[in-house]
Amino acid sequence: MPPKDSLGILSPGNSEKRDELLRMLETAYWMEIETVMNYIANSINPDGVTAREIVEALEQDIDEELSHARQFGARIKELYGVVPGSIGFSPEQKQLQPPERQTDLVHVVKGVIEAEKGAIEHYNRIIEFCEGLDWVTQDMVIAILRDEEGHRRLFEGFLSEFEADGKA
Repeated sequence: MPPKDSLGILSPGNSEKRDELLRMLETAYWMEIETVMNYIANSINPDGVTAREIVEALEQDIDEELSHARQFGARIKELYGVVPGSIGFSPEQKQLQPPERQTDLVHVVKGVIEAEKGAIEHYNRIIEFCEGLDWVTQDMVIAILRDEEGHRRLFEGFLSEFEADGKA
């Protein structure tokens, strides 16, 4: 157990761990920003009878993902980091790019599931890293993780329906 006068992650002795955590939080920040960009595209492009429910779910998730990015940005600032601007962005979500056919909803659904899976894995790493070191970040990321798990579960339900109908 740390001494009572410890500042945890803000202690001068934890500067290397804080730098590592800041890199992890920056990655999370960019993951959320990229997800927002792709969810916007994938909520506008789809056509077809079954598109509406997926579009509505994505539109709702956009607000949550943007909120997550803001939370990660605020925590970066609180830990004496600098929230990066667009020049530092490198896209990574190949699976979430809009499909060639605007009726290919299975592609969109699978892309969302993969993006959420990546976020869940990364956020679990942050939670583990913060154990006993940074309760504030850990608590914030646990709450965000719950949202991501809910998003993934919703889209797994969409995929199950497509599979049952022979569309996936």
